[in-house]
Amino acid sequence: MYEQLRTYLNKVTSANISDEEFQFFKEAFSAKKLKKKQYLLHEGAICRYMAFIAKGAMRQYTIDDKGIEHIARFGIEEWWMSDRESLLSLTPSRYNIEALEDCHLLVATNEKLILLREQSPLFVKLGQTLDEKSYIASQKRIDVTISYTAEEKVIYLMENHPQFLHRFPQSMLASYLGLTPETLSRVRKQLLQK
Repeated sequence: MYEQLRTYLNKVTSANISDEEFQFFKEAFSAKKLKKKQYLLHEGAICRYMAFIAKGAMRQYTIDDKGIEHIARFGIEEWWMSDRESLLSLTPSRYNIEALEDCHLLVATNEKLILLREQSPLFVKLGQTLDEKSYIASQKRIDVTISYTAEEKVIYLMENHPQFLHRFPQSMLASYLGLTPETLSRVRKQLLQK
């Protein structure tokens, strides 16, 4: 898993991390396995980890007062999963983070991340790069959610995250898109007929 993280770091930062600097990452992150349906975080708990997904898939979601799930994010290999607000502010999370498949993770506490930031210029660069990408993705997600028609939402998902269509149940995809499962099914069928 650590070599996968190293390859990822080199790719995202366009660097070639030295053995010495990578040792800081190895000391900051520890291996954690979750079985399918196990949780990294429960609503109401304080998030303790930033997790790098080496293998598997996860979802971050809330449940409203009517018992309806609302999926905020999916996470797959080489993506990060956490509730950063809870992690950084030490406040109870609104989210659940659940393994949708057996997962192999590398996790670090906020304290370890702060220490890593002090030790590794590459980690600072990684953080800046991920923050920029996260901001752009969040803006796009908001735009898709509030401005796109059902058909446009499905097309956006098919074009930008086609792997989701094969890995996640239709009910979860519908929740992620803010659609009912019936609407998603109808739109997908119409698109296939075009």
